[in-house]
Amino acid sequence: MTDLASLQRRIVLCKRCPRLVRWRKEVAATKTKRFRDQKYWGKPVPGFGDPRARLLLVGLAPAAHGGNRTGRMFTGDRSGDWLYRALHKFGFANQARSESTDDGLLLTDCYITAACRCAPPVNKLLPNELKNCRPFLLQELTLLTRIRVVIGLGKIGFDAAQQSFGELAGDPLVPRPRFAHGAEYFIGGRITLMGSFHPSQQNTFTGRLTEPMFDDVFRRARTILNGAKT
Repeated sequence: MTDLASLQRRIVLCKRCPRLVRWRKEVAATKTKRFRDQKYWGKPVPGFGDPRARLLLVGLAPAAHGGNRTGRMFTGDRSGDWLYRALHKFGFANQARSESTDDGLLLTDCYITAACRCAPPVNKLLPNELKNCRPFLLQELTLLTRIRVVIGLGKIGFDAAQQSFGELAGDPLVPRPRFAHGAEYFIGGRITLMGSFHPSQQNTFTGRLTEPMFDDVFRRARTILNGAKT
């Protein structure tokens, strides 16, 4: 058994996926023009947040010039702008923006993680890379003992969450929860699994995901938690 701090340190040291190791290092070395004067993190990005959280968010992976640059999930990119605005609006964050690890952001009753901890080329992960990273998510689910609501941000985050719960239970969830924006399933006797479109630019720029749609998911999560027994 380990604690969250020890797990986070082990995640940062992980080198299980050679393709992802090469890519995250290459991005950190070459950078992008607007961040050329900044030092990139360039390592696996651990989860973070409130150890006593009842809300867990599971995303896809760090962005190449977001989390891979800053060292914190959903930090320094447009997806994070959407996410932290919503978290602040519903009382899960003390501020509406996340720009760096020393910007004063604090999460309350919320923990953020991902299906994969390294930035993948063109945001595409290989099946074995997701498999290699799954033990970290399983350990987080074991250590975060107060979780009552899990939001899968995008299909991969949603599937990673439901597969991990099934693995912990020793059997796949039947029927298998199907991803959809606003989907809601009661699993494991006390946990609500919800789906949300990922706040990627591909979704937000095209209108597939709007701010009211995103807010509805977090409003529902807050309603569930307000009625949950601790």
